[in-house]
Amino acid sequence: MQCIQRQRKRSRSETLVHEAHSKRAIRHNASLLGMEGDPDLKFLLTGGDLLKVRSRSWKKTRFYKLQEDCKTMWHESQKKLRSAKNFTLEDIAAVRAGRQTEGLRKYTDEAVEGRAFSILFKGRRKNLDLIASSEEEAKLWVSSLEKVIGNMNNLNRQQKSEHWIYNCMLKADKNRDNKMSHKELKSFLHHINIEVDDDYAKMLFEKCDQSKCGYLDGKEIEHFYEILTQREEIDVIYAAYAKTNGLMSAQNLLDFLLSEQRETVTLNEAISIIEKCELDESAKEKKLMTKDGFLMYLHKPESMVFNPAHNKVYQDMSQPLNHYFISSSHNTYLMQDQLKGPSSTEAYIRALMKSCRCVELDCWDGSDSEPVIYHGYTLTSKILFKDAIKAIKEYAFKTSEYPVILSLENHCSVEQQKLMAYHMISILGSALVTKPLGDKMPTCFPSPEELKGRFLIKGKRLNKLEAIFSPEAQGEGDESVTEEEESADEEAEDKNEDKPKKSKKLKLAKELSDIVIYCKSVHFHGFEDAQKSLSFYEMSSFKEGKAVKLAEESANDYIRHNVDKLSRIYPAGLRTDSSNYNPVPLWNGGCQIVALNFQTPCSEMDLNQGRFLQNGMSGYILKPAYLRNAESEFDPITLTRGEWLQHKVLHIMVISAQQLPKMNKKKSSIVDPLVRVEIFGVPADVSEKETEHIENNGFNPTWNENFQFDVYVPDLALVRFVVEDHDSTSDNEFIGQYTLPFKSLQNGYRHVPLLNKNGDILPAAGLFIHIMALDAE
Repeated sequence: MQCIQRQRKRSRSETLVHEAHSKRAIRHNASLLGMEGDPDLKFLLTGGDLLKVRSRSWKKTRFYKLQEDCKTMWHESQKKLRSAKNFTLEDIAAVRAGRQTEGLRKYTDEAVEGRAFSILFKGRRKNLDLIASSEEEAKLWVSSLEKVIGNMNNLNRQQKSEHWIYNCMLKADKNRDNKMSHKELKSFLHHINIEVDDDYAKMLFEKCDQSKCGYLDGKEIEHFYEILTQREEIDVIYAAYAKTNGLMSAQNLLDFLLSEQRETVTLNEAISIIEKCELDESAKEKKLMTKDGFLMYLHKPESMVFNPAHNKVYQDMSQPLNHYFISSSHNTYLMQDQLKGPSSTEAYIRALMKSCRCVELDCWDGSDSEPVIYHGYTLTSKILFKDAIKAIKEYAFKTSEYPVILSLENHCSVEQQKLMAYHMISILGSALVTKPLGDKMPTCFPSPEELKGRFLIKGKRLNKLEAIFSPEAQGEGDESVTEEEESADEEAEDKNEDKPKKSKKLKLAKELSDIVIYCKSVHFHGFEDAQKSLSFYEMSSFKEGKAVKLAEESANDYIRHNVDKLSRIYPAGLRTDSSNYNPVPLWNGGCQIVALNFQTPCSEMDLNQGRFLQNGMSGYILKPAYLRNAESEFDPITLTRGEWLQHKVLHIMVISAQQLPKMNKKKSSIVDPLVRVEIFGVPADVSEKETEHIENNGFNPTWNENFQFDVYVPDLALVRFVVEDHDSTSDNEFIGQYTLPFKSLQNGYRHVPLLNKNGDILPAAGLFIHIMALDAE
């Protein structure tokens, strides 16, 4: 939202009005954030000069200042024809003190370390690298930004909504007189994504203009706000249970929680909810809940569609590592496509901060005898291997304490392989697993619990792991391969050709071989061969096409193979745009390491984010028992009877949406929203249903449409809510989505948050639904 534009010079009286208006706005927004009189907020609102760094030669001073909405950061360009620029604090992913980005390390000297800091944005927007005039000032910028962002993130959806609507009203008040004319009201409605005809706008205006003076002021604006934000669907639900003089008693609330929300709660817990959510002190004293308090309860995180019990690690983490689905990335170093996109240590940080637990490092010989990471034989930029390892070490366990697998794609000479081993051992230290846990040869993987805070290396190994304990097992391991070698063999196999002759077998440095413990890369020669010849720690990588074929044609064999082996799946090389494949059929086949291009926003990444949303977003999900049983008869394709068959009927009523963002930034554009509910899982469960579209209303559209789905294997099912802007002449435009495991759904009346295409929360937007998952009769 652009808040400042170049304006004509104001008169003295206009300046005074403007300043008074700004002060009122700041007081209101600071109050919403719980930061009235806060010195850190005051510092940002005052603003200051910072040196912006883009290259060695491009370093320019810019004035940065937080605007009166307390969420938009503004700076003015020095170019005469360019308008002022801004970004919202909601766009910021992190603020980092010091020279932590590649740009600052490359373009500045160590002398500015204490004065430097960076603002990192969500999505693909470039970092903002800045230098303050002193170390104290840099610390103040970092701590103040983090504090305001933290307070903003702590607002519930209702408070975020109020914040957003209030500041939309400010923007509509063009002459800043704290009044709203009929024209300004129309502008405001457009801005909040709702189109009304002139007659309705006139009727609404006249209803609120009780003083009949031709504009809305004070209490009249408050009345307009109340009409605008009234939610009839909430009124109906509340009225059905507010049986105590028009209010909800604790017993009334308990009745609602038991019959509608299907929650197992007591009267004391209902009283506790009133104490937490009720804003009216008089009602709270009498243990009563008003409609505002009820709405506050419905907006609480624990009342949303996602089961709050799944927000923490709740699964058994003491099973062998291969009994889990593991959140995994392909070409992790890339920020964009794999032909000419930039490589960056930032890409590793972003993946790890999303709880990715298996990252890939494509390693090649670099100049100055230092190995580098990039996509070989392409125009992608290069980063130093040691810099990637440093970034991985620093960020590996910030969002999850469970082990990280470093998947090496090794193309280096023996000398540079030795350096790779040296860097990993020296940088990762005792966190790197360099020998089996315990004092004897293991027979299965250790658990995620045993490997907390540890790194595992996946790559080639010269000999069997048994050689550590038995000198007789020292033979050369010719079966170690890279993914590229495995892929070339598969392509030749598909064309019924002989396997390509390798021009020269890559020699492996003993130092690098010795730190490959639990994840030795080997060829796959069929399930029978793997069962007879491979040890538990010898794992194969499968290109997506072969993996999908196995999951469709030999599903049960694949499942049994993955009971005691690890499988890594990776995208086909033809995906030069770094697009992704559907991971669901591979999870159905028990594959643990289903690697996706994390840098590419798409529905497949939405599914991955949804799959790993549960279990505290630890990056590890325990597979169902029938995917961990060597005698399992489960086949997701034929779906014979067994413990996996738990037929459920899912009833979903899509009731309404709130504050959907505009997709087209044109002032005249208004969203025509529709909602699609999609089920992913075994083939029998795959389904989707769609509402009608609502014309010209992205602010508070209402559908009240009912859908019913049959779900036969709920353990493996994912539910995805998608909101689109309907277009009759071209493809609908994506607005937002939310994906979660079927078994993480909460019954009853629930709000559904919405995420943008990058997987980040849309602050005030959401759906309101009624959901009921029942056993089929």
